[in-house]
Amino acid sequence: MNTPENVLGTEPAFIVNGAGRSFGPGASHTTALEWLRNNRLTAAKEGCGEGECGACAILLAQTDRDGATSWTAVNSCLIPMASLDGQEMVTSEGLGSPEQMHPVQEALASGGGSQCGYCTPGFVCGMASEFYRRDRTPLAQDTQQPTPGERGPNGFDLHSLSGNLCRCTGYRPIRDAAYSLGAPTDDAWARRRDEPAPGYRATDLKRSDGQFVRATTLQQATTLLAENPTAILIAGSTDWGVEVNLRARRAPMVIAVDRIPELDSILLTDTEIEIGAATPLSEIERVLDGRIPLLAQLIPQFASRLIRNRATLGGNLGTGSPIGDSPPALLALEAQIVLTSAERQRVLPLADYFTGYRTTVKEPGELIKSVRIPLPLSNLSAFHKITKRRFDDISSVAVAFSLHIDDEVITKARIGLGGVAATPLRAYATEKMLTGQPWNRDTIKGAAAALGAEGTPMSDHRASSSYRSIMLSSALIKLYTENNLIMEATP
Repeated sequence: MNTPENVLGTEPAFIVNGAGRSFGPGASHTTALEWLRNNRLTAAKEGCGEGECGACAILLAQTDRDGATSWTAVNSCLIPMASLDGQEMVTSEGLGSPEQMHPVQEALASGGGSQCGYCTPGFVCGMASEFYRRDRTPLAQDTQQPTPGERGPNGFDLHSLSGNLCRCTGYRPIRDAAYSLGAPTDDAWARRRDEPAPGYRATDLKRSDGQFVRATTLQQATTLLAENPTAILIAGSTDWGVEVNLRARRAPMVIAVDRIPELDSILLTDTEIEIGAATPLSEIERVLDGRIPLLAQLIPQFASRLIRNRATLGGNLGTGSPIGDSPPALLALEAQIVLTSAERQRVLPLADYFTGYRTTVKEPGELIKSVRIPLPLSNLSAFHKITKRRFDDISSVAVAFSLHIDDEVITKARIGLGGVAATPLRAYATEKMLTGQPWNRDTIKGAAAALGAEGTPMSDHRASSSYRSIMLSSALIKLYTENNLIMEATP
């Protein structure tokens, strides 16, 4: 395969479907989807422009933490093409052709998994990502029936297709095609997994619409931010990409920080777990592997797999949104946020970070470096996300619980809330009411009423204020009921 360096010196360049290509004369805000279609690679389609439909999905070669390559499906409509400088990507037409279809394409075609075909290339890329997953193994013989909504007999995780929408075919033949796939043959994409993906290059692209810069060190990023305090910082670009597409926003400077080692890391010690602000959520889920049960419940409900392959905690906290998914869970975990600038680094409780609607204590020139979660964890946790759809939706109300129960007494209670005030917040009054009380129905009934009075919920197109208050109250009752049912079912 050609390498980006062979294409054009310092001009952004890429490997696309095995061949080296240069960025060309496009604007600095050009998305990967726009670039592909402008260069006659039209399999990826523009649908929603905000990462919900998956019609634009492509595959990126990403180096995993073992030094090998993982083919990762992402939304090309959200990613600035300049942020892929030096990277390797594959589109649906790069996987196969009408004369020699890829096994995923053949499975979809033979199984009737496509009608109008608009969404099909996105499904192909999402399915190919799971097809090439190294640890995908068939289920044991005594569990050959598919787990509803989860994994097929071939080990295929159906959640890998979340975020890919089809409006005419119906999902059963698509699911059946996924469950029919065997192990990859010795093709170029399978062999590619044994080599590391290309390293990210320092990038400095100037066009009439603005400048795109990739910082490769934390010092470079903070220096750039100090000199350009209004610059937009991106990692996964799952939020900024929506602004660019739907609101036509542009910035004089965009700084990518997604591959700075200090920001893309997970450090585990006996006293805390520190998660870099630019670590993708899918990577957090994989590395922690259930070590923090509350995050293990949260992450699968955070948008779709396509989004989670790029989205980060730093990005979710950086927006200051009152309905972000991660703040309630991190508040319940008593997380600290690490802010750094060219002059200093400071650490503060996340509960002190939010100051108003989409405003925080983060000062000009500061960026979020990491999130620290203290250990040990409490022994009972839960994340309740109330939405109109089960997955891939914005919450009307989010409630995160972290309670420690010792000999049927609540010795510690931390509750994080989202969607019920101008900021995410801790339910301090309810926490105080629970602490030191017996873990029984009377305690929960009284505290549930207090929880329903927390915050200042408003009415909007997602839910009424009274509905939000009721959901707060019922969340604590649900926690108690479900936990007791589990305890009663345990021998």
